[in-house]
Parts: sequence; structure tokens; C-alpha cells
Amino acid sequence: MGDVEDPDLISDLPQSILESILTRLPIRDAVRTSILSSKWRYRWTTLTHLVFDDKCVRMCSDRPVVENCMVNFITRALFLHQGPIHKFQLSTSYLQCCPDIDQWILFLSRSDIKELVLELGEGEWFRVPSCLFNCKKLTCLELFRCEFDPPPTFKGFLCLRSLSLHQVLVAPEAIESLISGCPLLESLALSYFDSLALNIHAPNLKYLCLEGEFTDICLEHTPLLVAMSVAMYMNDEMAECLEQSSKCNFIKFLGGVPLLERLAGHIYFTKYLSIGDYPGSLAITYSHLKIIELYQVSFEDMKEIRVVLRLIMNSPNFKELRISGSSTAVTSVEAPNLEFWAKECPKDCTFKQLKVVKMTDMSGVPHEMEFMKFLLANSPVLETMSITPCVYVMDGRLNMLIQLVRFRRASAEAEIIFLPDETLCIP
Repeated sequence: MGDVEDPDLISDLPQSILESILTRLPIRDAVRTSILSSKWRYRWTTLTHLVFDDKCVRMCSDRPVVENCMVNFITRALFLHQGPIHKFQLSTSYLQCCPDIDQWILFLSRSDIKELVLELGEGEWFRVPSCLFNCKKLTCLELFRCEFDPPPTFKGFLCLRSLSLHQVLVAPEAIESLISGCPLLESLALSYFDSLALNIHAPNLKYLCLEGEFTDICLEHTPLLVAMSVAMYMNDEMAECLEQSSKCNFIKFLGGVPLLERLAGHIYFTKYLSIGDYPGSLAITYSHLKIIELYQVSFEDMKEIRVVLRLIMNSPNFKELRISGSSTAVTSVEAPNLEFWAKECPKDCTFKQLKVVKMTDMSGVPHEMEFMKFLLANSPVLETMSITPCVYVMDGRLNMLIQLVRFRRASAEAEIIFLPDETLCIP
């Protein structure tokens, strides 16, 4: 009797499971499975997710050779592919302005592509071909270091739910038109833009991430927004220009986001929100806001302090506050106006849900200490307040500790954690 072959259990798995296995492999390894057996020869050609990066070919010191190998590999993979391609990702530092990319995108535009990611490295910027705008079924688009110029006839991606543009050259009006032309858009990320004024009209937007030089931002219609992260870079000229505006930036930015659950404001964010004439009362309550992060807040600027107070006092259910000071506060020598706190903070203010406070880069200036005092006195369920002093503050650390110990605490369970060089807990 001849030897009985062992059953090929993997090859007999359902097609959906085999595709799931192949999808988790680097594309180079997925293609290599074709040598396993005749059953595997063309398995990889039906993959709906294709991800190409620098690892899909063998690296060497000869850049033109690597580029040529990569172009041939991707072209051949697309040529042999069968069926729809739902996701195509190209992340490489070798093919900045390769004309073959245009042909690949043209091919994809005819393959019901749903997710497209182009992440190209340093060098000449890649100009996105016009055929991209024929990808009517796109749900996710991510572009890095590209030139983006929609044709006049382009009305938007009607199925797009996620849009990320990083270091993309595009006219401001084209961005606004693109955003408003994507009625299902839920996630938007824009980074490394210069001197950009932006009005965002996106009725289904839930997640927003902005980073760059923004001369103006208006969340025109974003009622479903639940999370946002904003970092604004600003030179002296831009700051001076912004401060001349009479429009209230706080209202323009946060006046129409009632469902916000998480807010992260980085460099210059509170400065930006403090500009303009505030009407005196806020018509919106952030009932869903749970986590507030505000970084590089100047506690020597009364307008910025008002922004912080306005935000937390209109967020009755927030549970966690993370805040950092600005190192410029260390240099301040002016006598503080501590009557400000009695005027701005109502005696009946209570943060009923606040449990965790994390404060970093604290320099111990009077308004910082008053803010800590205010939080401790009005947070009945507070569990921890951790404080990390600014690296430039050495002599004032002991004084900060002495004041913290004396502050009244509304919560008997509140623990103060002082984090200089060694952790010190004050029960």
C-alpha cells in the first residue's frame, strides 16, 4: 500500500478565513504563498486589501534599482489581481513622483476602490491625478505630501466617511468645498497647513484633528462632533493680527458642539479661544464632555484663564482634566490680581463628576495656585490631583507643597501627588 498523504487542513479552510490569513501577511509574503501548492498559486490575487511599503522588495544601496523593483512588483500585483480592490495603501519613501502611480490610481478607479492611502516621503510633491476624483465609492482617503487640485466639475465624494490630509498643497476654498461635498464625512484630520482660514460645514462629523498654522477656524455646522484635537502654530505677526479681531473665537469654535465628549487643545489653543469679544454668557452646556485636555495655558493671561473656567464650568459631567502651564509664566514679576477668582468663580460652583486632575509644567505662580485651590475646594468626588512642576522651577517647589497642604479639599478621598524628581503623595 502506498503512503496516504496527510490532509491539507489549511488549504481546505473557507475562502473568507484564507483571505483573512493572507491579509495579515505583508504583501511580499502573501505573494510568496503561491509556491506552497497548486491550490495556493492564485489565492493572493483575490485579496481585497493591498498594502505596499518599502518592505515589499529587497533593499539595496542603489536607489534606482529599488525604485524599479518596487514599480515592477506593484504593477505585476495589480495586473494579476482578480476581483474588486477595496483598499490600496502605498507607503514608501522611494516613489515620490513616479508616473506609474497615476496608472495605478486609474486602474483602482475602475475597481470599486473604497480606501486609498498615499503616504509618500520627502522630495518632490506628487500631484494627484484627476482620475482619483472618479472614485465614487471612496469611504476613506488619506494623502501625505501630495498636491491636490479637484477639477471644477468635481462635486465631492458622496460615500466618504474619513478624510486625512497631511502636508497637502491645496487651495483653502478647495478644502472647504471638499468637506462640504462629503455629506457622510465622520472623521477629518488636517495637519501641517500654512496660514489657513477654514470654515467647516460637516453635519455628520464626529472626529476632528487639526494641526498647523490656522489664521481662522469656524465650526460652521458640526452638531454631531464628539472628539477633537487641535494644535495651532502661531508666529507673532499672526497673533497680532488675530488679536485685532472682535469676533468671539470661543463661540465660533465651540459654540455649536453640544455632543462633545473629549477635547484636546494643544499649543496656542486657549490663546486662540481667548480672542474676541465674549458676550458674557454661554448658550451651550457640554453635558457629554468627559475629558478635557488643555496644554500650554498661560496663567498670567486673564483671558486664557477665563477660557479654562468658562469651559469647565459649562461641563457639568467632566471626569478628567489634564492641563499644562506655559513656561513663560516663570518670568512674570507683576503683582497678580487675585480678586479675579472671587469675581469669576461662583460660590455654588461644584464639579460633581471630576475624579482626576493632572497638571504639568506648573511654575507655582499665584494664578496657578489659585486654580488648584479652586478645583480642590469644589470637587467632592476628586480622587487624585497630580502636579508636575516646570523643569525651570527649583526654588519654588517647597512653597508649592506648603500651599497645597493648606488648601481645603471638598473630597476626603482626594490625594495630591507631587511629581518633581521623586513622587510624593499627600493623603
